[in-house]
Amino acid sequence: MDGVGIVTTRFYEWSQCLHLESGAQLGPLTIAYETYGELNAAGNNAILVLHALTGNAHIAGRNFPDERYPGWWDPLVGPDRALDTRRYFIVCANVLGSCYGTTGPTSINPATGKPYGMDFPAITIRDMVRAQKILLDYLGVKRLVAAIGGSMGGMQVLEWGFLYPQMLDAIIPIATCGRTTPMQIAFHHVQREAIYADPDWQGGNYYGTAGPRRGLALARQIGIITYKSDPSWNMKFGRNLVDPRKYFQLEGQFEVESYLAYQGRKLVDRFDANSYLYLTKAVDLHDVSQGRGSYNEVWRDFPCPCLGIGISSDFLFPPYQVQEIVRMINDGGGHARYAEIDSPYGHDAFLIEFNQLAAIIQPFLKELRPDLAA
Repeated sequence: MDGVGIVTTRFYEWSQCLHLESGAQLGPLTIAYETYGELNAAGNNAILVLHALTGNAHIAGRNFPDERYPGWWDPLVGPDRALDTRRYFIVCANVLGSCYGTTGPTSINPATGKPYGMDFPAITIRDMVRAQKILLDYLGVKRLVAAIGGSMGGMQVLEWGFLYPQMLDAIIPIATCGRTTPMQIAFHHVQREAIYADPDWQGGNYYGTAGPRRGLALARQIGIITYKSDPSWNMKFGRNLVDPRKYFQLEGQFEVESYLAYQGRKLVDRFDANSYLYLTKAVDLHDVSQGRGSYNEVWRDFPCPCLGIGISSDFLFPPYQVQEIVRMINDGGGHARYAEIDSPYGHDAFLIEFNQLAAIIQPFLKELRPDLAA
């Protein structure tokens, strides 16, 4: 089956200010996005895909012919695929605070003419969702068949269900939680500390210099550890050595060490350290009950059907967290079901196990909107 081919990242310029959850105002806004398929005349065949921490709007196809890799969910997007572009209008927007085209710390602050850096205001998952709503209004989307995403994307999916239920047929949160746990916050804390400890961070005012490369690389290595599982580490590396002759040297002799160093370098070449700080903090602040009442009560009469998807070996977002969401929605009188990806790959499985995801998602979407599945 052919995919979506060459796609273009577009940019919507919104001239107004967004009122953030913190009370700050942010604007004007630029929102980077990609679309696949065609919006129907009724504006009701759209699916919104939400990306994870260091992701972007490029979920499928290639931006140029010799691009090495397609978008990060490419096997799921295209004609006859789970997110079938013959039937659905697929939208993915880069989140607020990122460095892939949407307004974030690297953007120019209109008040100073320089990058925002640490003058960028604190943002939350809800702020990201409100910016996405602005984009969908611009695109003419009246109703979503579903909002779907994993990890931080799953948090956005949940907030869509609370903020704009009138626009949704259903939500599909994957490998996520209704509120972050102390363990998840702790991991992000040490990742941020790694960036702060790099003298090249310069209080966030490093633009025009090399920036905190070692700090961001270390933060990424810590994150990568949480995205895997013990079986996946053993399958991929075991105790294999890069060079057995250097067995007694202190640094970097195991293949797993070399892999982590490579992953750190790779992120440094494509991501901004300040964006990493702001986005990890937004994840830590995530709590769907914030300002809405008690966590146990907020799920009562939840208005959107929900397909929650967990991952059997997920260490960072254990499957019980998605199961809890499904249980609380059902206990509160709503409609939710649970499915699980059986995988040894840990949290990363939602970016790997495409066949399992397709087998779960595709029939659910057809059940939701049989009029589009014909």
